[in-house]
Parts: sequence; C-alpha cells; structure tokens
Amino acid sequence: MNNNVNACPIVAKHIKIALVGQPNVGKSMLINSISNAHLHVGNFSGVTVDKTEVLFDYKNYHFIIVDLPGTYALNDYTIEERVTSEYLIENNYDLIVNVVDSTNLEKNLQLTSELLSVGKKIVIALNMSDEADKEGININVQYMSQLLGIACVKVSAATKEGITDLIDSIINEFEIQSIEHKLIFSEAVEEEVTKIANYLNKHKYKDDNSHRNIAINLLKNNKATYAKLHHDPIWIELQPILIDASKHIELHHDSNDVKEAFASEYAAFNKGIVVEVLEDKNKVEKKTLTDKIDNVLIHPILGIPIFLFLMWGLFQLTFEIGAIPMDYIDAFFGWFGDTIGATISNNDMRSLIVDGIIAGVGAVVLFVPNIIILFVGIALLESTGYMSRVAFLLDGFFHKFGLHGQSFIPLVTGFGCSIPAYMSARILKNDRDRLLTLFIIGFMSCGARLPVYVLFVGAFFTPSMAGNILFFIYIGGAILGLIAAKILKMTAFKGTDEPFVMEMPKYRLPSLKLIWHTVFTKTMMYLKKAGTFIAAASMLVWFLSNYPHNLILEEKYEGKIELASNKSEKLTLENTLAEELLEQSYLGSIGKFSEPLFEPLGFDWKMSVALQTGLAAKEVVVSTLGVLYSLGGDVDEENNSLINAISKNIPFASAVAFIVVIMIYLPCLAASVVFTREAGGVKYFFYLIGFTSIVAYSLAFIAYRLTLLITS
Repeated sequence: MNNNVNACPIVAKHIKIALVGQPNVGKSMLINSISNAHLHVGNFSGVTVDKTEVLFDYKNYHFIIVDLPGTYALNDYTIEERVTSEYLIENNYDLIVNVVDSTNLEKNLQLTSELLSVGKKIVIALNMSDEADKEGININVQYMSQLLGIACVKVSAATKEGITDLIDSIINEFEIQSIEHKLIFSEAVEEEVTKIANYLNKHKYKDDNSHRNIAINLLKNNKATYAKLHHDPIWIELQPILIDASKHIELHHDSNDVKEAFASEYAAFNKGIVVEVLEDKNKVEKKTLTDKIDNVLIHPILGIPIFLFLMWGLFQLTFEIGAIPMDYIDAFFGWFGDTIGATISNNDMRSLIVDGIIAGVGAVVLFVPNIIILFVGIALLESTGYMSRVAFLLDGFFHKFGLHGQSFIPLVTGFGCSIPAYMSARILKNDRDRLLTLFIIGFMSCGARLPVYVLFVGAFFTPSMAGNILFFIYIGGAILGLIAAKILKMTAFKGTDEPFVMEMPKYRLPSLKLIWHTVFTKTMMYLKKAGTFIAAASMLVWFLSNYPHNLILEEKYEGKIELASNKSEKLTLENTLAEELLEQSYLGSIGKFSEPLFEPLGFDWKMSVALQTGLAAKEVVVSTLGVLYSLGGDVDEENNSLINAISKNIPFASAVAFIVVIMIYLPCLAASVVFTREAGGVKYFFYLIGFTSIVAYSLAFIAYRLTLLITS
C-alpha cells in the first residue's frame, strides 16, 4: 500500500486493531502486503505463541495491528483459541479486522458470527478475492454489509487489491460512534436474550459491552462474562433466570448442551447469509437430504401452494377433530351446572354460579380441543425447521407489501397468541420494520378468536364446509393484513427496506418433548384465562345482565305464567320475561346506548355488547353471547345450544359483519399492554385503537352490504 500522508505518531489519531481469522486465511500475507510496514515479532505473555505487531502511518492516523493466533472459534480448547479469546475480551483495542477466506465463506463465518457479540467495531476483510473470482465465486459485498451491519471489503493479499479500501473502511468504522451488528437468533433464543438484557438494563448494570451481548455471552456460558458478574449483587437473582433460559433453549434444540444449541444457531445464521450473498457458478456437489427437501418446499412456484395446503389441512383438522369432544364437554358443563344449581337455594346466587361462572367458563373451555390442535400444528411446523424456510420463501412476496420475510415468524406466531407474537417481533432490529409488523400482527387471528369463529361457522355452515370456511377466515385476515401493511408502508412508515438474515436451520424430526412443552404451556395459559380473567368477566356480564331487578315486571309475568294452559305457553312467557328483563338491565342499557353506532353493520344491542366485552378477552365474546342469547324466546328446552341460538337470532349478513369486526378490531387487554410495551409508548396504543377501529368498521359495513346484496 502507498502511504499517502505520513504523520507523526504523537499528533496522529491512534487506531489499535485486533487482526482475527481462522487458520490459513492469509492474515500474515495481508500484513506483509501493507508496504513500508514495521513488524515487531515476539510472544504473547505466558505462552510461546507468536505475536506479530504492525505499525504504520496513513493519512492522519497511526495504526497498530496485532495479529492474533488463528482460531476456529472463541473457545479455550487450544492455546491459540485461549490466547485469542482472552485478548479480545481483556485487552484495549479499537476494532477488530476479521480476515475471511472468500473461497470458503460459510465455514469462516463461524468465527465471524461469534465476534459479533464481543462488543467491538468490526471490519471484514474478504481475502483471496482473486482466487474466488477464478473459481466463479461472487460475493455481494454491499448486501453482506447491510445484512451484518458491518463494513465488508474485498481484498487480495497476493495482488494487494483492495488494501487501500480496507484501511479507509477501518478509518470510517473507527470514526462512527455507534455499533449496530445484526446477529439474530431463533425466536426462543431471542426471547431469552431479551429477558436477560432487560434484567441487566432494569438494574442499570454498567459494562463496556452492550446488555444484549452480555446476555448472549452468559447464555453461551462464556467464562470471562460469568467471572465479571459473579461477584455483583444482581448475580443472586440472575442465576435462576439463566438456568431457566438454558433449559428453554436446550428444549427447543432437543439438546442437553447449550453450547451445542448455540453452534446450531450460528450455523443457521451463517447459512442464511451465504444463501443471500453468495453466487457460486461452478459449484457442483452432492445434494444433501436438506437440499432435496428444500428444492420442493421452497420451490419458487410450488412453495407457496404447498404452504397454503398445509395450513388448509391444519384448519380442517382443527374443526373436524376438535368438534368430536365438544358435545361431551358441553354435556359435562350442563350436568355440572345442574348438579351445583340443585344445592343452592338462593335464586340470585344459583344464577350467578350456574348461568354466570359455569356457563361463561364452560363456553370458553368448550373450544380447548380446537386450540390444542391448532397449537400442535404450528409447533410441528416450527420444530421441523419448516417455518424458517417459509420466511425465506415469502421474503420477496412480503417486500411487495412493505414487510420483511422475517416478519413471517411473529405473524404466524400470531395465529396462536398475539402476546408471544408481539414479543417475537423483537427479531426485527429496525424500528420501522418492527413497528409495521406490530401493527399487522392483530390481523392474524389468534387462538382466542377461534371459539368465536367455530361458534358462528357451526351455526351457519354444514360440518363438511366448516373447515374450508375457517381456513378462508384465517387466510382472509392475513391478506387484509398484507394490504394494510402496504397502505401503512406508503403513509406512516415510509422509508427504504432494511435487509435481515434469514435463518436456515437443518430439518429435524419433530421433538415430542418440545411440542408437549409448547402446547401444554399455551393451553394452560388459555385455561388460566378461562379460570380467572374470563370467569371474572363472566361474573361481571352476569351482574350487568341481571340487575337492577324489575319487581313490577316479574310480578306481572308470574301471574301470567301461573295461569298458562300448557307447558309450551309457560316456556314462551318465561323466555319473554327473560328478554324484557335483560333489555332493562345495566347491560341492556349499555347495548341500547351503543346500538345506533352498530346498526349500520346489522348488529342488535346484544352483538354490540359482546364486541365491547371482547375488548377484555376475545373468548369473553362467546361467554357473553352465551349469557345473552341463551335467554332468547326462540330457544326451547329441546334446542338450547348456543350454536342453535345464534343461527335463530342473528341474520347471516350480520354474522358476516360480526366476524369481520372480530378479525380486525383491537386485541385483548393483555395483548394490548404487551403491544404498548413493545411499540415503545402509549401513543402507539391509541394509534392502534384508531387504526383497527376504522378498518374494522369500514370493512364490516362493506361485508354487510355485499352479503345482503348477494343473499337478497
């Protein structure tokens, strides 16, 4: 290299560089290619490993480059690995230059991905670029820089090509203040990294490295990081968090070794980079089983139809198999309510327990089989490694709507539950992309909405059609979400797309332990809501629907009921009384007050109330309808199921509009709280209320009018 301007080391800016790379990547030759360099050769302290230092001046900078021993990973299995790891963690230097063999990119990235958590600025020197060109290997350097958040420079130590560009990139990186490396893991690891980083942030732990990188190093069992924290008071609370985190990660990787799990994570990350940036024209190799499967599942033409078919099959199973135990669960809660009710003499207390709590909770528990099947299906697709492939497959398609392929992971998680979906959006490191994804997750129908869909689909469609309609509802919500994303991208979230690495893990056989853990955890979360939050909401709905008592109306009908000539007339009078009492209750007053707002959508006051209670939790919509419509005049003792009550009392066009609102409007209270936290402020919650309310009302109005037009 020709040193353009020599500067006196005393007045120059000093830049100290750690030169790191795997063995045989040409580090020594790269040093020698820097002309007029002054070499100091010695040994690292305490070991006989060679230590080479290079001193040179360029422009107004004085450089010191320390050539560290070649190492495949930051471990301490060999002397060389230990020397390099200790130097990078314990010594003072300004940045790392990672020398990479351009002809063997994926293998060399093993070390690169580990260096991203050291907490230093990094420049990647893609050495042997001349050999790569001869072999027909082309690396998209600019795209690689965007993916990693690191300056990447093609160089050749043999021909001295790109050396000046490398030094200029080092200076540019040195002058930049912030470090934003884009090392991204799978959802399970990201969840634990974020949890630990938030804990460190909450306790204001101070260190030169970022809290995120400290969390990664702790999870990797990095001894130096453990040693730093071991004597800090926060260690007592942090230790059990780390133990639980390691177990979670090991479970997701079906491994008993967290280091092995991270090796798999790094391999998936590196594979994703290589797939994105490397073009090897002459590559001829025997295809692995993974490659053969990928040729089919992520085929540019067949890939998306295959994915849609798998999702269609999942929803068919959700309805068909889930419907089998529903009658038994329904019968159990009916028997349980009658048994408990027979032991309670006080009418109000009996009504509260039987009609409020048992009926409300039972209406939600009824759909647990559907929830379990849906969770099992999603867990199967995730644990095999297929979901990551779909993210890669949909990347180009998603970009057309302003989203990134990596948005697919939180979006598909939203089919299970919005809360973990909002949390998993953290894998999107760009604020604009993350916010856009957060706003769209609500369009993915969560498991809590499934009971409402099953209820209405069962009321208006035959069992043979029900699975198809359910699939259409879910896919319809997703399509609306994509359209909304495009509109938001063109208005509120303008800006250029930022690329991210697509993880490409190996295919694995499904882990029964992992599937059991995922399904059990999410099902228990659902039942916990049913037993606590939804039970409380059901009690509130019962109270509002039963009070205040109208004694005059009750006395008026009691006389008529006593004089009834037959059982049928008596039952009709009882139901009419129940209807009139309900209209005069607190709940009826709320419904009547809001009814004009929802009248253009074809909703009566009962449907309006159900939507409003659904803001607490979507499952409460079912229990509210159970309380309201089970009292309807058209429901007799021979035909008293909620599904039949819905089909008798709600017009089809109104039901369609109701489903559209359920698909789109604000998520449950718990999910809204998580959304607000993840988005970064209460203002975003109000944006979400406005956005979802306007879209839900507008589309429901259109759906109602179109359905009336078609069915008239």
